[in-house]
Amino acid sequence: MRLSAFVLHFFLASLFAAFSCAALAQNVPAPVLAAKSWILIDHATGQTLTGKDLDSRIEPASLTKLMTAYLTFSALKAGTITEQQMVLVSPKAWRQEGSRMFIQVDTQVPVGELIRGVIVQSGNDACVALAELLAGSEEAFAALMNREAERLGMKNTRFTNSNGLPDPNLYTTARDLSILASAIIRDFPEYYGFYSIKSFTYNNITQPNRNRLLYIDPTVDGMKTGHTAAAGYCLVSSALRGPRRLISVVLGAASDNVRAQESLKLLNYGFQFYDTVRVYAADQALSQFRVWKGAEQQVNVGFTHDFLLSLPKEKASKIEAALESRQPVLAPLVRGQEIGTLRLTVAGEPYGEYPVVALSDVPLAGFFGRLWDAIVMWFKSL
Repeated sequence: MRLSAFVLHFFLASLFAAFSCAALAQNVPAPVLAAKSWILIDHATGQTLTGKDLDSRIEPASLTKLMTAYLTFSALKAGTITEQQMVLVSPKAWRQEGSRMFIQVDTQVPVGELIRGVIVQSGNDACVALAELLAGSEEAFAALMNREAERLGMKNTRFTNSNGLPDPNLYTTARDLSILASAIIRDFPEYYGFYSIKSFTYNNITQPNRNRLLYIDPTVDGMKTGHTAAAGYCLVSSALRGPRRLISVVLGAASDNVRAQESLKLLNYGFQFYDTVRVYAADQALSQFRVWKGAEQQVNVGFTHDFLLSLPKEKASKIEAALESRQPVLAPLVRGQEIGTLRLTVAGEPYGEYPVVALSDVPLAGFFGRLWDAIVMWFKSL
């Protein structure tokens, strides 16, 4: 298949005028944290800004509860359960060790309060109660957790229970936890507010949210802490500053205070030295491709969504692009169909390749139109 390539050089001066202080970011090293592994991602683009040992398997401890919440939010959104629905507390849920909501056996608790118990109080008992509601047993719920992890692309994660109590077969990674955290924010914005609740009272017992960053930085609005002897102190956190949201995962810190300090260090680095850049707007025509055997001879190509990149500030104005069509482009075409590739370089270095799509439908031409194009294509191939 022949490729007709042409280069679109652009220096988006007006778009990047706000980056005049970009020189500050030059040669600034990423922070080295007092932790076993970590990652920082841009939520809008999914890009990793920095990290260490992203795929090293660790015990997730209570970070497991992110998946328990994800499945609960999914059931709420699907309408299979409601926040007002009452859940009967089983002996197994009541017997859970470690951090607890202090629900009592054979009592009924609303789903909404169990969610707060999971997220704010990190209640192991509340997790089991929700797992039994959604799947009948915690074992069956773990199977749902693993199925969802696979669907989300969490390639190095395995769940064996709903709350993260130690198990030799329970593991995850910094990268996988960032995928899960981003999925919660993206898929369930209506429920994400649970993660910013600073305290919750149940059974006359008030417990504070263990995420210290909620009290330190007003831009932090989530997400979850975790701790076991093997895992160390862990924190998945997210902050929204202006239009930008970053997500950090810090695993294996030495104390509660250290995990909070190191997480804030990571978030501050990302906000200070990176920008989220809209390179192209949704439905912006990058060019037109020749269409053969179609009712139209040209089709606009681009992206059906805003095309965003996360870049160091000093590189935001140094983007160059090369657009290649997949020749021949044959009708019929449907909007969103991939028909080319955009190759980007940043400051002269290869950066990435991205599929571009048809921005409109192009139906087949009539018989004589198709015949004429077939003849022209035959002569061109000689």
